[in-house]
Amino acid sequence: MANFNFSAKNIAIASALSLGSLAATVSAQGNVRDFQVAETGKSYNSLQSAVKAIGGGTGTIIIADGRYADCAVQTAGNVTYKARNMGRVIFDKAVCEGKATLVMRGQSGTVDGIVFQNIGVRDGNGAGIRLEKGDLTVTRSVFRNSEQGILTANDKNGSILIDRSTFSGLGRCDRGLSCAHSIYIGDYGALTVTNTRFEQGRGGHYVKSRSARVNISNNAFDDVRGRTTNYMIDLPAGSVGKIHRNYFVQGRNKENYSAFIAIAAEGRVNSSNGLQVTNNDASIAPGITRNSVFLANWSRDSIALQSNRLGAQLARYEER
Repeated sequence: MANFNFSAKNIAIASALSLGSLAATVSAQGNVRDFQVAETGKSYNSLQSAVKAIGGGTGTIIIADGRYADCAVQTAGNVTYKARNMGRVIFDKAVCEGKATLVMRGQSGTVDGIVFQNIGVRDGNGAGIRLEKGDLTVTRSVFRNSEQGILTANDKNGSILIDRSTFSGLGRCDRGLSCAHSIYIGDYGALTVTNTRFEQGRGGHYVKSRSARVNISNNAFDDVRGRTTNYMIDLPAGSVGKIHRNYFVQGRNKENYSAFIAIAAEGRVNSSNGLQVTNNDASIAPGITRNSVFLANWSRDSIALQSNRLGAQLARYEER
């Protein structure tokens, strides 16, 4: 059985979680210095005011340490949301438009060093970020204890990068509503997820993406304390690119334990021909006696499945 050392592999991510917990004791709401636009030096007492000041331009909002109930809708421009100190900015239960803490439909958005937590809405899709169009970059951030971490609409010309972040205690499949997931990416041009940890899912999949191209590399998927979870990676419409050097452990409490990775389970919209699934480590947690399949493929496309290290209870491949 493979030897998994998530903490060593994701030490920077663990640090972000620790810093986030420290920020819980700080409150900075209502201070005119909380949200500063770096390019002008001007400060604002609400996140939305700072976003409005940037408008259709390009700017960086530096956010002071604290716990906030602020949210914002970005309708234009290129906006960076940056914690002054990584992990010490927490947006807690903050929702705009009944959707998310940050609702983005501008040209691009960048999020760095921010914690999003405890987000829920009536339709069960409460997220830290709702991306409706444009590009998105997320680095060194934490999404936890919410219905979803990141949820997007469709933008075939857009690209998404997630790096050095943590998704914990996310997802749901209840109330007769469609499931929510740790991240759910719509019909986007490209998705990249690197150096990121997924853990303790609460329903749905850890990564669900309809993107035509993916790069999911050097991540940890720790399902040991998951609850009613499904696939680790679901590419329901098919995709090309690579799934490379990830660590997977499947836990006991599953709604669907039949596969770790699923390709085109909802129909072959995108080609998966040549998708590289290589050099991954995958196992079922100790003490669990059932079997599973590492990769289940509905596409009938040829997948490059090579050099993966699989636990004894895992079949390598299955066409469905």
